[in-house]
Amino acid sequence: MVTILSFLFFTGLVGLITWWITHRDDHASSSGYFLGGRTLTFPLIAGSLLLTNLSTEQMVGLNGAAFNDGLCVMVWEVVCVVALVFMAWFFLPRFLKSGVATVPQYLEIRFDHQTQVITNLIFLVAYVGILLPIILYSGATGMIGILDVPSMLGDLPERVGMSTDSFALWLIVWAVGIIGSIYALFGGLRTVAVSDTINGIGLLIGGFMITGYALAQIGDGDGIAKGAELLMDQQRERFNSVGGPESSVPFSTIFSGIFLLNLFYWTTNQQIIQRTFGASSLAEGQKGVLLTGALKLLGPLYLVIPGMIAYHIFSGEDIKADQAYGMLVNRVLPAHLTGFFAAAMIGAILSSFNSALNSSCTLFSLGLYKSVLRKDATEAQVVRSGKIFGWIVAVVAMAIAPLLAQTDSIFGFLQKMNGMYFIPIFAVVLVGMLSRRVPASAAKIALLAGFGIIAIGYFVEPFDKIVASMHEFHFLGCVFAWLVILMLVIGEIWPRKTEFVQEDVGAVDMTPWRFAVPAGLVLIAIVLLIYQRFADFSVLVP
Repeated sequence: MVTILSFLFFTGLVGLITWWITHRDDHASSSGYFLGGRTLTFPLIAGSLLLTNLSTEQMVGLNGAAFNDGLCVMVWEVVCVVALVFMAWFFLPRFLKSGVATVPQYLEIRFDHQTQVITNLIFLVAYVGILLPIILYSGATGMIGILDVPSMLGDLPERVGMSTDSFALWLIVWAVGIIGSIYALFGGLRTVAVSDTINGIGLLIGGFMITGYALAQIGDGDGIAKGAELLMDQQRERFNSVGGPESSVPFSTIFSGIFLLNLFYWTTNQQIIQRTFGASSLAEGQKGVLLTGALKLLGPLYLVIPGMIAYHIFSGEDIKADQAYGMLVNRVLPAHLTGFFAAAMIGAILSSFNSALNSSCTLFSLGLYKSVLRKDATEAQVVRSGKIFGWIVAVVAMAIAPLLAQTDSIFGFLQKMNGMYFIPIFAVVLVGMLSRRVPASAAKIALLAGFGIIAIGYFVEPFDKIVASMHEFHFLGCVFAWLVILMLVIGEIWPRKTEFVQEDVGAVDMTPWRFAVPAGLVLIAIVLLIYQRFADFSVLVP
């Protein structure tokens, strides 16, 4: 009962504070609803970026990966810092200069309207069919373990003819989906950003708290330091930043698919970078992005180490890797703190869900409804179309999410599915920014061919066996390189009639932050030092 009461208290408190801060905001215009009126400062940008990323596919999924593979899975946290530096230095200035609200809008400016429509459709299919259901499923899995939901249900599942686990999964998925939809569809981007920032504080505190309590339990009364020492002694081989050939992240894949997936995620993924489009200036946006990079350096402490601790505690038990984190939280936290952490986890789930939902609405309303379906739509009609579409998408995602229960590793499944749309869209954005003569036809060919080739490589025999033999991340790297070369060749043979020149539309102050370059260099240096400290390359020797 203490757990439930503290959970309800903290969840309600976040909602109340968010409403108090944002209830007078502009939710009627498309700029106010989709971009927060371009008023976001660097703390809100960093808080929203961090928590949108720190959902349960990270907390549950990445700790589950660490349960299986050890420290080497920190690549998803540490290497992303380099991607964030590139976002601050190269990508963000170009996006803000164009004054766009979505990545497809930028591609329309650089290429043409059809490229924008194709990209919009790819994003929407991926968000509705892949991202939103995974967020809901992984969130429900974590909450079931933390709150021990099956024990609260009694014989209710039997009365409705369902198993306890299945009923609990459907219940949590729909509860979180409905609450997240209310946040995203009635509040808009600034409401999402504010609630993200508040929840981010709670989740960071909670994440470090789990690690501290778990290490203390391992230390058996001798403190956190003793627990850490015992953990490192007993898992010395698993404390290696270098992934061996049998791990989910072999070391060589860092330089191919893993790096490309990180680059897309932090520089081009609409769900993540939409809050940077709402920055009040380029300097505020750069500070927010680089602050996120600094905070991500701490990520392994609460996204990887708990999974390794769970391996220490539960390795003799027959559990799925994705169950390990929820069971660890339930095992090590006192009841009143379990409720607090459950509230923070709900905040993380809601953050990623409502951010992806808000981005889906933005893509549909501005990219399809306003530009294709109803070009003469008023501001009110555009916003209303986004809300209606959002509810449809939310219901579809809530229906799909429980069907993912048969997946072995939700984090691995997410990264695999992401590759289908990450790679072609990132290739088109990058070539569009680096070249002036590549035509729109090259972008459309690359988008469709890239999506199709990766899907065939994943799901069609015998190509799936070929991809498996070379590792899917190397396959993604090869497809990316081929798409870039294809676009450049087309640009040489059939170039644009005139060179593309990007114009500054004056949406925000474009004066860069004077410390952006040195701060970025410091972050990259720290990444290299972390890898060097924990590297044991002997695992690469046959």
